[in-house]
Amino acid sequence: MCILTFRSLSHKCRVATGRQSVKEQLILLLAVFVPTFGAILLPLINKISSAVRHPIADPARNIFALSFVIISFVLTLSLLPTVFGFGELSRAGGQIITAQVFSGNMGNFTFLADKLAVFMALVAALITTVIVFYSFGYISHYENQNEYYLMVVLFFGAMIGLVFSSNLISLYIFWEITAITSWRLIGFFRGKLQVLRADKAFLVTVFGSVLMLVGFISIYQQYGSFDLAVLKNSHISNVAVALILAGILSKSATLPLHTWLPDAGVAPSPVTALLHAALLVKIGVYVYARLFIANFEIDPFWHTVVPVVAAASSLISAGAAMVETDLKRIIAYSTISQIGFIFLGLAIGNEIGVAGALLFILMHGLAKGGLFLCAGIIEHGTGTKDITKMGGLIKTMPITAIAFLFCAFSVMGIPPFGGFFSKYMVMTAATQNGQVWISYIFLVGAVMTVIYLFRVFNLVFMGQEKIEAHKEGSPTMVISVATLAVLSLAAGILIYFPFQLAQSAIQQLPGIVR
Repeated sequence: MCILTFRSLSHKCRVATGRQSVKEQLILLLAVFVPTFGAILLPLINKISSAVRHPIADPARNIFALSFVIISFVLTLSLLPTVFGFGELSRAGGQIITAQVFSGNMGNFTFLADKLAVFMALVAALITTVIVFYSFGYISHYENQNEYYLMVVLFFGAMIGLVFSSNLISLYIFWEITAITSWRLIGFFRGKLQVLRADKAFLVTVFGSVLMLVGFISIYQQYGSFDLAVLKNSHISNVAVALILAGILSKSATLPLHTWLPDAGVAPSPVTALLHAALLVKIGVYVYARLFIANFEIDPFWHTVVPVVAAASSLISAGAAMVETDLKRIIAYSTISQIGFIFLGLAIGNEIGVAGALLFILMHGLAKGGLFLCAGIIEHGTGTKDITKMGGLIKTMPITAIAFLFCAFSVMGIPPFGGFFSKYMVMTAATQNGQVWISYIFLVGAVMTVIYLFRVFNLVFMGQEKIEAHKEGSPTMVISVATLAVLSLAAGILIYFPFQLAQSAIQQLPGIVR
């Protein structure tokens, strides 16, 4: 029997009571379930609107898809004052909101909204909102649109459910939903190549997730619970860490489980933006932070191993990006390289490193999402992804060119764009931790990022025109890339505000080296 109960815990161990407390628990549940269950309704909404045969009814499915994401975004945003503290952000202030759905032999099935979860959910919701809006123009002339919007919104709902999960089994369930939906989205065009690449991505990530599940089971055998609240501050074995880390690395496309990500570029560009930049690859780094910094104690050995793996992954993928000629594969290799910076900051484990990693989740999502969406406009306009066949597109696509350059500046780490501050903090953290040689490796990777992104911009937008190209994409597509470009710059200029959120979030992480 399923029993719905509510409770609220604060950072100072206060218990929230009264109507407002219950309201916040309902908000948390709705933030998860509105997109998750709303996605299933989208084909029905389309069928009903098609039967009406009224001009206003035609885009009903699209509008509802966007609305479900925005509703979740607004609901999560409404939790911000409670979770982070009213007025000026306070390190010690704020409440942890929990909503317990049911209790069973495997522990409480609970959603938890702390600072880390709310920060991650807001980043995911913001970028997904832009991507769904972009899709209105990009997907409009393709088949399978019902499935596309269903899978995109369901993927987002699963991401939000995973972020707020406080039970290893519910976390795993949402993790696998993202695998299924991404499998369908990567194979959206249904060609032989697309299906093979989708199958590859599915098999690699599911292989990792099965190993992760075995790690969860080993924790259950040791402590008798899957409930993260019960397992708080528990020390887990190296075997469990290795198994869970395999799942994390496969989902975040980190060496040696990285090859599926460049191949996933056969998907529509909003899908690659969603998977490569905003959500899918960020699931792994979030779970790393949730389990190994916010919850479990692990041996210091892993604080050396993970940075080494991240450094190798970052450097090798940057080298691949320098010689690749497929535009979307270059950006995908860049994603693998930049994810290494996030893992470095988290694995170092000190305050500046983790804060920089959290900032990089935001900055990378904005900028890399913008690059993939720009790539979609370019591909639509030229009919090719080969950068050697392009040139002079700044004349026909000036807004896309400027947006691409702004987003590239952030990924490169050029001040005052947002990526500069997060990269600087992560490398500073490694240096302060005595791992200077790791900082040098990532510095080389950062220089390579500048080289290959300038190479792309020069070949695609500068010089003489080599191919006849259409003008800019549809209004929704152009507005979307311009929005992410402006946000990439604004996030750097107004760095104080996202930094305060990140700095406040790490105060609830007991695994931080202070």
